[in-house]
This record gives sequence, structure tokens and C-alpha cells, in this order.
Amino acid sequence: MGNKPARPQKDKETVLLKIVPPLDQSYVRWLFRDLERIHGFAPRNPKAIKPPDHYIEYMRLNGWLDLDLDDPDLSHLLK
Repeated sequence: MGNKPARPQKDKETVLLKIVPPLDQSYVRWLFRDLERIHGFAPRNPKAIKPPDHYIEYMRLNGWLDLDLDDPDLSHLLK
């Protein structure tokens, strides 16, 4: 007797089967075309997105933000 930990019982009744149900071929073709259209999409004129301030601060703390010191937009900051 005593305080012995109980052994986990193995579940011998679990049976895993990998069965693929029959698929409609027209549905499969439609799904393939739809996925190809979605994943092949690329915008023509993507606009720059400014990340949230806490992302910028995190990147700055880890040294992931590199500045181009010759950038004319930053020249007034580096005088």
C-alpha cells in the first residue's frame, strides 16, 4: 500500500483509420482553380504600411532597424 502513483492505463480500444471519402471531380477542379487564383494574386501597386509603434520600438531595441544616413528625408534629424 502507500502513496504510489497510479500507472496510466493504455487505451487499447482506440483505432485510427485514414480513409479518404470519394470526392466529386468537378468540386476538386473548382477548388484547385480557386486556390490557384487566391495564392497567385499579387497587387499591382502595393502601398507601404507603417507598423505599430510597439513593433518599431521592439525592432529598435534589438538593433533590427538600420538607418541609411544618406537618406534626404532624415538629413534634418542628423544635422
